[in-house]
Amino acid sequence: MIAPLLSLLVPLSCAFVNLKPGVGKTTSAVWLAHALHESGRSPLLVDGDPAASALRWSELANGFPFPVIALPVGDVHRRVNDFLGDRQSVVLDAPQLEDHPRIARSIMRYADEWIVPVTPAPIELDRMAPILGEMADVQSLRAEPARSAVLLNRTNRPDATRTGPDADAREALTERGFKVLDTHIARLDLYAQSFGNPVQAKGSAYMDFAEELIKRQDEA
Repeated sequence: MIAPLLSLLVPLSCAFVNLKPGVGKTTSAVWLAHALHESGRSPLLVDGDPAASALRWSELANGFPFPVIALPVGDVHRRVNDFLGDRQSVVLDAPQLEDHPRIARSIMRYADEWIVPVTPAPIELDRMAPILGEMADVQSLRAEPARSAVLLNRTNRPDATRTGPDADAREALTERGFKVLDTHIARLDLYAQSFGNPVQAKGSAYMDFAEELIKRQDEA
């Protein structure tokens, strides 16, 4: 169970980033924000994608129980705190780096945790090398280095396995220098068909994901 850590002076800030679209950034951002809300971490969800999918989702769902703001601009890192108030976590949905590099890099300058959602398929793993260079470039612009990790998304089974494509992907990414989170998100209609609907994160893998992120922050 996640206990709210009300004494933290610096909110947990997490950005979902990738070079390509269609990897589950928005779904993960929305579900994580709900998990943080349900754990008492009062999130702010920042939609940095010009497509505004997270904002549209909140409208279709008749609002989320936390604020959602659209900031598809190149100076997100200078503006987020104007909307933060007493919120204890910030989740940022970044656009794909290949099409909107200025916005995505600005989001990465703000967030202390960069999460890269990756489907454990060979074509997706093959696209991962260039993002290391992007991360290194943005790290050079920060006063303090950000943490980064891969979230295995749309995996074949709900539980981790020692063999098979999910395990192979974890091993391959680790060998390439990526930190792979213990939590992974299974390929389920619960997530795939959730756009536009209210979200209840309790009992889902995203509660485990939130707990792992909080633990990583505490250990940093």
